Amino acid sequence: MTPFGWSRIARIGLVQASLGAIVVLITSVLNRVMIVELALAAAIPGAMVAGHYFIQFTRVRTGYGSDRTPRRTPWIIAGMLLVATSGFAAAAGTAWIATAGTIAILATGGACLALGVGVGLAGTPLLALLAERTAEARRGPAAALVWLMMIAGFAITAGVVGQLLDPFSMARLVMVSGGVSAMAMAVTLLALWGLEGEGGGLPATAEAEVPFRTALAALWQEHEARRFATFVFVAMLAYSAQDLILEPFAGTVFGLTPGETTRISGMQHGGMFIGMVGTAFATRKGAHLTRWAAAGCLASAVGFGVLIMAGLAQSTGVLRVGVLAMGMANGVFAIGAIGAMIALVNQPGRREAGVRMGLYGTAQAVAFGVGGFAGAALSDVGRALLGSPALGYTVVFVLEAILFVIAAWFVSRTAPAAPGARVRLDRDGDSLLAAVG
Repeated sequence: MTPFGWSRIARIGLVQASLGAIVVLITSVLNRVMIVELALAAAIPGAMVAGHYFIQFTRVRTGYGSDRTPRRTPWIIAGMLLVATSGFAAAAGTAWIATAGTIAILATGGACLALGVGVGLAGTPLLALLAERTAEARRGPAAALVWLMMIAGFAITAGVVGQLLDPFSMARLVMVSGGVSAMAMAVTLLALWGLEGEGGGLPATAEAEVPFRTALAALWQEHEARRFATFVFVAMLAYSAQDLILEPFAGTVFGLTPGETTRISGMQHGGMFIGMVGTAFATRKGAHLTRWAAAGCLASAVGFGVLIMAGLAQSTGVLRVGVLAMGMANGVFAIGAIGAMIALVNQPGRREAGVRMGLYGTAQAVAFGVGGFAGAALSDVGRALLGSPALGYTVVFVLEAILFVIAAWFVSRTAPAAPGARVRLDRDGDSLLAAVG
């Protein structure tokens, strides 16, 4: 297969940004509307967001299915259609809660679960396609481009939707959500038009007859795949645990206003942007991406150490330094990890990228679901037991730093396996299951 040029990599980034544009409505806008305008317990939208992550265990099965078809584009379109439809349904269900109560909450929760399935259905084949068609020297910069475009999708959608929702009404919420879904679907279709080229990807092979259970067992038998999946889970658990507590930490411990805590969060995202771009530039001619991922994990642990010092010293200056440093470290870790993931799933001449990407995507999604809830819960428990908000947040930051160090250890021991050492999925299924079972 001919490697993609930058224009086609950017088109993959547009699809990723379209996915992000719809997902951010669920995780941000609808979350706020349920808590503030509808006065629901925060646990209700929190459970919906967590459910959207947990249901993405379907990614492995989706990747396996897309590996066994000549083209990945139909899978991506089907997934994006489900994402667009369920995103609109979630907004309509949120508006319905005001009059229908429990049944509308259940319907909205179902729409969030469907959204998670759609994200896996579209995202896994999309990233598998990126892995298959990206030249080795471009993996780091390609990962940076695609993820920066996704972050841009988050930011642009949040800003535009924020303007369109004023003056707020439930009817306007549904209308704006429908517009975002339609626009995202249109951008996806345009970006995918002719993307794979004539004839699509690899032709069907004998691996098409390998049962899913056999394929998954073979993949899990590979030490590198198992170790990297563990790294992804541990690292994303550490990363996501601070997602819901950074601004409350800044507000509670330092007495900052909502506007000031928002700027603190903006510093983190700005630092992450710098880290991503810097890593992309540094790896533009090829690099050991697992080493960059390990370095980013260790630097992230140091960043949490600075946040702990800031809380204990009650210093906003140290807080800003820590947030910026942590953001930059997260950016280095993200590009190193994503680039390494692309390298590990890209098996030249064979159609395994989907099931591999599905395994790593599942680890990431489940870690996000667990980490966001666990970080908030542990900060409350720590505060109650230690009698101090600063010490409560310190407990979480210490655990996150430890997790990042563990993640660095896992990824530093990960390298693409030698071709002869890999377990082949076209081996006899019964003997393979006996070997691993």
